[in-house]
Amino acid sequence: MKKLYEKNEVWFAVLWIIVYCAATIPIRGNLGDESIWMLAALAAIAVGATWFVKANHLEAKYGLNRWAAHPARLWYFIPMVVLATGNLWGGVRPVYSGAAQLWAVLSMALIGYVEELLFRGFLFRALLKKDGRVPAILISAVTFGIGHIVNLLAGQANLETVLQVVFAVAWGFIFTLAFYKGGSLWPCVLVHAAVDVASKFAAENQTAEMVYVAATIAVAAVYVPWLWRQETALGE
Repeated sequence: MKKLYEKNEVWFAVLWIIVYCAATIPIRGNLGDESIWMLAALAAIAVGATWFVKANHLEAKYGLNRWAAHPARLWYFIPMVVLATGNLWGGVRPVYSGAAQLWAVLSMALIGYVEELLFRGFLFRALLKKDGRVPAILISAVTFGIGHIVNLLAGQANLETVLQVVFAVAWGFIFTLAFYKGGSLWPCVLVHAAVDVASKFAAENQTAEMVYVAATIAVAAVYVPWLWRQETALGE
């Protein structure tokens, strides 16, 4: 892995994303998010990726060594925090019961960490070094969103997947700009985890889901350009 990282960081990031998809898609499709095997697979990926970062002293590069470059500006993550509650706007009701709900919640929390490290950490930083900020932001954000098409392979309904892709692209831009401007991956990890965990406590409400998607797109349309104008924390 280290040789690939040193030779081509983009392909290093892509390999991790492929491993993540290959490990989780079959489990999600056959056993669901509530399976302890889903939790085990995510934990293994999280441990492996984190070990690589720590073993090679890359915490600063991937924003894992601090909360933000400008702590006084943490308030500018407020739109992310507000949107993180969106899955609960239609009511609260656990999706599963007993241990299944616990495994699902823990899995969703790990997804927030793993996906941020892979897409915002590995992929975005590799593209930033290779192609510059605009292509890196676009590719990282759009790839993250389009990547949710793989949920079709897990048996998810077409319309639901389309909405999830649009929703994820909007979040992709928000997370990428927040990381790029803030210099820390942790706000993105925590909000991403909160969004996914809340989805396992969301009452089924199609109207509320549509409102949430629309609100996320609307906020992204304003918030992302605003973040773009802030001082950059990451080196290019």
